[in-house]
Amino acid sequence: MNEEYIDTVKHLIEQKDADKVKELLVDLHPADIAELCNDLNAEGARFIYRLLDNETAADVLVEMDEDARKELLEMLPSETIAKRFVDYMDTDDAVDLMRELDEDKQEEVLSHIEDIEQAGDIVDLLKYDENTAGGLMGTEMVLVNENWSMPECLKEMRQQAEELDEIYYVYVIDDDERLRGIFPLKKMITSPSVSKVKHVMQKDPISVHVDTPIDEVVQAIEKYDLVAIPVIDSIGRLVGQITVDDVMDEVREQSERDYQLASGLSQDVETDDNVLKQTTARLPWLLIGMLGGIGNSMILGNFDSTFAAHPEMALYIPLIGGTGGNVGTQSSAIIVQGLANSSLDAKNTFKQVTKEAVVALINATIISLLVYTYNFIRFGATATVTYSVSISLFAVVMFASIFGTLVPMTLEKLKIDPAIATGPFIAITNDIIGMMLYMGITVLLS
Repeated sequence: MNEEYIDTVKHLIEQKDADKVKELLVDLHPADIAELCNDLNAEGARFIYRLLDNETAADVLVEMDEDARKELLEMLPSETIAKRFVDYMDTDDAVDLMRELDEDKQEEVLSHIEDIEQAGDIVDLLKYDENTAGGLMGTEMVLVNENWSMPECLKEMRQQAEELDEIYYVYVIDDDERLRGIFPLKKMITSPSVSKVKHVMQKDPISVHVDTPIDEVVQAIEKYDLVAIPVIDSIGRLVGQITVDDVMDEVREQSERDYQLASGLSQDVETDDNVLKQTTARLPWLLIGMLGGIGNSMILGNFDSTFAAHPEMALYIPLIGGTGGNVGTQSSAIIVQGLANSSLDAKNTFKQVTKEAVVALINATIISLLVYTYNFIRFGATATVTYSVSISLFAVVMFASIFGTLVPMTLEKLKIDPAIATGPFIAITNDIIGMMLYMGITVLLS
């Protein structure tokens, strides 16, 4: 999928040469076709879709970037979306697609879905919060009853499997549709035909509730090495399953959001987004940084006499500000990572702050001694700068470490994304506090 290939396809599309374009697409995986469509404009993508069979078209649409897909969907009538795409999608993918449409268009698309059961499943799934297991799950799975015999079980499994693309697990339910276990396919071969399913199933499988947050679903799948996990309702009935591919997509999106938030971007942006969107995503934190810089200049402006008496103090302003920002970002990044993978509990704030304070004490001592040694050689033992910079640096490192630990843990308790604490917020705050500590200590020691 190099530039030459894409340019060739674009040229053929401009020439309206459907036959040659179709020849180039015939051996491509849906994900590769989706990548191609992402590089085309909406009209080009629409031309591609007209050449695909319905199942491939649905798979390609699922794999496309969200912005490119949304642009394409806006061009298509509701009936086309329903019969060309939704009818050939798994329910979880169909729900993701429907969430990108406004309510009026959602209703129009649903009215054109011929399979009433599928339409009903989509409506039910749309009711769940998209950040919960219910909002991520699909309803396509193989179910067997615990009271079935082996021959009956095999017959039912064959019938159900014909309608599925992949089979991850075979779930066992009772007469009330409550989850009872997982049926190992190996038992189908090794168990006598007179055995009932409930005698050979694996009982008490790992499952999640429909209201379980997605990050907890991810942790469960990772912890127990699952390829899928069943989802149950409040009374234990099996209502769906979440597969590992859906989880990986969610993990990638969450990582992108956290990375951008930590980088000072207020919204999700891509490299191919227009200038206005990229500007509005970047400007808020830049303005906050500007205000922080003005605040710093106001603080330093109050110490003209100090700089007049000790002009060499100005040389260490970048050191104090930069060190405080780096230390704070390091501390907050470790905490955010621990909260994300559940290796750290927000309830253990005191324990973590104590641990971070010990680490900060060691780091602050080493850094301060190194700077003291340098200034001792350069300015002498009696110079104010020799001891004021070292003491200030020690104080700044201690404060930044503890502050960088407390902020993300506090945000986590307040149900605010703690990733914000790894970005400009920490750096700007530590810069301002660092300057106040530096100048205050210098005045006291002068």
